[in-house]
Parts: sequence; C-alpha cells; structure tokens
Amino acid sequence: MHHTTAFSLAGFRITRELGTVRGIVVRSRSVIGNIGASIQTLFGGNITLYSELCERARQDAFERLCGHATTLGANAIIGLRYDATEITPGVTDVLCYGTAVVVMPDPAA
Repeated sequence: MHHTTAFSLAGFRITRELGTVRGIVVRSRSVIGNIGASIQTLFGGNITLYSELCERARQDAFERLCGHATTLGANAIIGLRYDATEITPGVTDVLCYGTAVVVMPDPAA
C-alpha cells in the first residue's frame, strides 16, 4: 500500500478517490507497565515502555487503515494523519486516517 502525508504521490497519477479511511486502536497502560515507566522517570530521558506502547498503537492503527483502504479497492492512501485522544486517564485512542485512492504510474514522471 503506497502512502503519503502529501495530497499527491510522486510518480503516480490518481485515477479515483474512494473516500476517507481510518484505523482506530484504543489502548490502556497496564499496572506493570506503569510501575516500570515510573521507575524510568526517576532517571529521566526516554521512557521506553511508553514509547514502545505508542509505536505499537500507531502501527496497529496504520494496519487497520490499510485494511479499510484495501476493502474499498484502494492501492494508495494520501493525506495520511495520526491523532490521539485520552478517553479516560490511562486509556487513549489512536486514530490513523487519510484518503483512499487508486493510483497508476505516471508515464510523464
């Protein structure tokens, strides 16, 4: 699945727009993860437990986005974005969204 944050894809021509697609993941932090992260905050720097949780959530949301786009018949996604919202303390949703399109190689590129 080709994807870009831009609204065009270099080397390709958009032949059809299929609409907005999304992938949503809701995650919570575990008690064990919170304890480990709390210990990491004592030493400062990158909190790797939270970084890994965030990266997994983004990857899962992206994979769901691609699945939604594939279902519509897309072979690319343009205008790709991420958003996150805390639903309740410790529970966050990660949304990945964009526009599903069908692209073909642009012979002029």
